[in-house]
Amino acid sequence: MKNILVTGGSGFIGANFVRYLLEDSGLRDKDYNRIVNIDLLTYAGNPENLDGVKEKFPGRYFFEQADICDAKAVDDIVIRHQIDTICHFAAESHVDRSIAEPDAFINTNIRGTFNLLEVFRKHQDTIELFHHVSTDEVYGSLGAKGYFTEQTPYDPSSPYSASKAASDHLVRAYHRTYGLPVTISNCSNNYGPYQFPEKLIPLIILNAFEEKTLPVYGKGINIRDWLYVTDHCRAIWMIMNHGKRGETYNIGGRCELKNIDVVKTVCNILDKMKPLTNGGLRQDLIRFVKDRPGHDLRYAIDCTKLENELGWKPVETFETGIKKTITWYLENPGWVNRVKTGEYQSWIDRQYDV
Repeated sequence: MKNILVTGGSGFIGANFVRYLLEDSGLRDKDYNRIVNIDLLTYAGNPENLDGVKEKFPGRYFFEQADICDAKAVDDIVIRHQIDTICHFAAESHVDRSIAEPDAFINTNIRGTFNLLEVFRKHQDTIELFHHVSTDEVYGSLGAKGYFTEQTPYDPSSPYSASKAASDHLVRAYHRTYGLPVTISNCSNNYGPYQFPEKLIPLIILNAFEEKTLPVYGKGINIRDWLYVTDHCRAIWMIMNHGKRGETYNIGGRCELKNIDVVKTVCNILDKMKPLTNGGLRQDLIRFVKDRPGHDLRYAIDCTKLENELGWKPVETFETGIKKTITWYLENPGWVNRVKTGEYQSWIDRQYDV
């Protein structure tokens, strides 16, 4: 894998993956490797997430602003950069937005994936691998017991998860029909640096730091499995290098927490780092808001296959990962302030009525 096309590389996980490839994966000393980031730069695609990378790795990192729904543009990029590997992150990914505005999710997540697969099929003599990054949300909701495995039937609950389920099926179909070498990963909830602050953890960190209301859906009892983003990036790279073609691998943090407990943990850490001006506790800022439609109760990933076959395990616990995440947001106020202008803030305010 010499020339890797990363779709959506200016987004949260994509940018962390690009940085991981160039800084931590072992590629940094291989001068022939080229990382090409294709991103349309919609609201959550932020070039600042990769600030300084081009200068630090001259001739290794390239950015192409283009839409994955534009097959001609993608084909041109693949040819010009002699792409032999595709790692596909690009997607509309926020459930709330998919409920309010599903069109973009259908277009990007399904049509965009189809276009990439068609370009791969056209160049299948030179492209070695298509890795598709998906989500545990395709499996639907769990009860109090059990885990999602690679054999769990799909049961998506939102336009977002339905669009990702469709794209997963397309990738598998192209492997079975055309013999394209593919791998798929379905991950649990990510958190860490550069995450757009409409998601739970960065939203709560920033609101709590600024002593604002902390909105929590329903009663806060929905459970998610949390995965630090660098652990996710490391797992993807292991799958791309050593995973069996045509196979799916679930990536989880083995870290189930209720949403309300995540919020309280952030509050407790910030209370120690920066006490409230009134001497109170940040947990008093929590406000329960109307639950969203189709809100899945519980997600939990069984990542035994990934652990046993490839030897992967998460390095970060939630305690270590959340402290690193909070510290990053507090140490990067310029990034935060620039992200929190315009569409982001007005949309969040409308959604949560805060």
